[in-house]
Amino acid sequence: MKTNRRSFFKIAGAAGAGMMAGSVMSSCKPGESRIAGPFAAIKEAADKVHTQKFNMSGFAAPKIDIVRIGVIGLGSRGPGAVERLSKIDGVEIKALCDKLPDRVDKAQKILEKNGLPAAKGYTGTPEIWKELCQSSDLDLIYITTPWEFHTPMAVFAMENGKHAVSEVPAAVTVDEAWQLVETAEKTKKHFMMLENCCYDFFELLTLNMARQGFFGEIVHVEGAYIHDLLNSNFNKDGYVDMWRLKHNQNRRGNLYPTHGLGPVCQVLNVNRGDRMDYLTAMSSNDFMMAPKAEELAKSDSFYNEFKTTGYRGNMTTTLVHTEKGKTMMIQHDVTSPRPYSRIHLVSGTKGVAVKYPEPGKIATGHEWFDDARMKEIEAQYTPEIVKRIGELAKQIGGHGGMDFMMDWRLIDCLRNGLPLDQDVYDAALWSSIAPLSEWSVANRSGSITVPDFTCGSYKTNTPVDISLSQGGNTGVRTNTKSGSQLSI
Repeated sequence: MKTNRRSFFKIAGAAGAGMMAGSVMSSCKPGESRIAGPFAAIKEAADKVHTQKFNMSGFAAPKIDIVRIGVIGLGSRGPGAVERLSKIDGVEIKALCDKLPDRVDKAQKILEKNGLPAAKGYTGTPEIWKELCQSSDLDLIYITTPWEFHTPMAVFAMENGKHAVSEVPAAVTVDEAWQLVETAEKTKKHFMMLENCCYDFFELLTLNMARQGFFGEIVHVEGAYIHDLLNSNFNKDGYVDMWRLKHNQNRRGNLYPTHGLGPVCQVLNVNRGDRMDYLTAMSSNDFMMAPKAEELAKSDSFYNEFKTTGYRGNMTTTLVHTEKGKTMMIQHDVTSPRPYSRIHLVSGTKGVAVKYPEPGKIATGHEWFDDARMKEIEAQYTPEIVKRIGELAKQIGGHGGMDFMMDWRLIDCLRNGLPLDQDVYDAALWSSIAPLSEWSVANRSGSITVPDFTCGSYKTNTPVDISLSQGGNTGVRTNTKSGSQLSI
């Protein structure tokens, strides 16, 4: 895109506070701000009223026998997506796009390795992706670019008659979240955020247990993204233009909430029976990113521009209260030297589950279940999708198999005309936690009303169905070069 990246981060950072305040409270019925000051004043001046044009929750698009896909963004996540999609029956990867030609070439070799024909390449200019979206021979646009391009690309794809999916987060601002909702409702095209953690094995197990009442009434859930990325974010040979570091340099809040948040939202039936009402967020100071920049700049002038004091804090904690009186805790820390954790805690009136530290544990009292009881639980509550393709997913890979399970399920739903497990309202809501938390942090943890992107339809929307009772017809293709077949 022609967007100047430096200007974008200036807007998304300090200047973006006013922009967020203007849109953060947007909902079907304008509400009163719970905090005073300039944020509330800007909100009042720029409040938005949205009338739902079509309810995308539970929407089933017409069946697509062969899903023709164009992939945009072939840097970090894109090649893995091409590899996984190339294994799924009923898929044609028709187009590959990246502004850097060598990345397109490498992705073409993935297709060749898997015995598939070359795709049409789109490369060479920052806006070449628009030509891909306008192509008449594509059904689905698969977006794996930096965060700030997810919404513009998805909106353009839907406006050009394509279903669209993107890596997380789906939107950077609340205005972008509303754009996704409004465009999906207008075009009746699917938009799904590729929240792979909803397809991890323990998360699917606990979701099915919650659906069958094992935990009783769910009272409290927790999710997180705790991942030591300090060196990765400062690696100048990693993310192009240091885009991920710049988000952390200019924004203070829970910038990457959806990995821990998505699975527990599904457990609580958020957007499908309940809704987030309000949140509050608190962030520690930064004790590591600015010192890291100072240290690196001593020997490399490249890092001089990153010697600032505006970095997000080490830990941001966001608390959410739902309309039905449930509570949620979401944490974000990408600098502290800690083991990886998404927490994934589900606590109800009859039992509890927690995943980290691994392996996952379950209890209905003071003691965790022993190995024998856990095996009984897994035998009883493992959902059909895991029974069907779980072992295959582990073979193909992608974060232990959950990436492949996500892609397989997406394609199977499109081919069988089924509603997607995650819809545009989930993408908008889960992504909006980032700017909402920024606003709260900037206002001494002020309480912020969360928009209802469903415009009240959450009251009648039905919970996510993971039974596969109507689908499951999609297989895995034979590699025409090797003749091997991964069976399911």
